[in-house]
Amino acid sequence: MSFNMTVATDEKPDLSVLLKQAEALLSSESDPIANAANLSSMLYHNIDDLNWVGFYFLRGNELVLGPFQGQLACTRIGLGKGVCGSAYANSESLMVNDVLNFSGHIACDAASRSEIVVPFYSTQLSGVLDIDSPTINRFDASMLHFFEQVTALYRLSL
Repeated sequence: MSFNMTVATDEKPDLSVLLKQAEALLSSESDPIANAANLSSMLYHNIDDLNWVGFYFLRGNELVLGPFQGQLACTRIGLGKGVCGSAYANSESLMVNDVLNFSGHIACDAASRSEIVVPFYSTQLSGVLDIDSPTINRFDASMLHFFEQVTALYRLSL
């Protein structure tokens, strides 16, 4: 099956189109790792100014690296640690405008300056979707809402 993905440009991406593409992508596959890999790639290649997009999955008392796009990443993150561990432990999405101002930030990629992390919970698989940008204040409320919708679609595919 092929998908016509939106190509990233200097213009703001049409998030409603990307959301429909994510839904189509997830509807054609049931494997959670394959879906996480394809979602990471779709988001990374279709939204400007991102340097990392990926998943961490709960394994015991820590989040373990899953499929991603970007530079090498931290392999394990303790619950309550960094933006990812805090979002998961507190069951809330986090949007950090400047990660250097986030107490306890874990710098996997020193180029990252802003971040969104959205946790998800399922009986089959739980974790977070993590999105990083090298630009301070890269994200806004509409982007956070979009990533929450993408994560909800992913959770429903589990």
